[in-house]
Amino acid sequence: MIQPPGPRLFCWRRQRRAARVPPGPLRDYLAGRIPDLSSDCRETPFLAVDLETTGLNPAEDQILSIGWVAMDGLTIRLDTAGQCRVRPTREIPEASAVIHQITDDQAARGGSLGEALERFLEVLGGRVMLAHHAAVELGFLDQACQSEYGFACMIPTVDTLRLAQDEMERRQETVRSGGLRLNALRERYNLPRYKGHDALNDALAAAELFAAQVSHRAEDKPLPLHRVLHRPGPLW
Repeated sequence: MIQPPGPRLFCWRRQRRAARVPPGPLRDYLAGRIPDLSSDCRETPFLAVDLETTGLNPAEDQILSIGWVAMDGLTIRLDTAGQCRVRPTREIPEASAVIHQITDDQAARGGSLGEALERFLEVLGGRVMLAHHAAVELGFLDQACQSEYGFACMIPTVDTLRLAQDEMERRQETVRSGGLRLNALRERYNLPRYKGHDALNDALAAAELFAAQVSHRAEDKPLPLHRVLHRPGPLW
């Protein structure tokens, strides 16, 4: 796993970027405080997030839905659950609609990308993002912020898929085909199966998986946030 720099260095880089970003939601987010990266992750505020998109290429595809639910440590705050639809600028590919079942008519009733990002960045403030296969969320969020504000976002992130990979490597387990998918990993911890490819459902599913992963891994010992944190790319 890629190890992030110390909290001071990362915060300093965020502050530098905030000074360059035009006034608005991204600047407000970057200028805000983030959790101490050396603190116990069982006491860290998280925001479990999932995106539904028209495809897997952030440079060409678009965000259709953002779902989230907050966690205070390993406690899932169902009262914070939220989801917003994003109105795409072109028709949704048929192959994509079959997966997430968001039709053009439903998407047309969504808000703009800018409105969705503003709401999302507000609820993300002060929290670490949590996602399954987070490279997808990070890629689309960076692209969206670049499009709306001229700068990519710097979001401290935990990836439940990477945690599972690390655990399997530590145990020298062979990863079976499909074994790292969200529902497959949830089955390892006897978690119930949810209907997939819904942003809010998948965000909740990732939150529950993370709580199980940490409970199984940490036992009664502190588990520093930096040991589970993953944020790829040069923005670190």
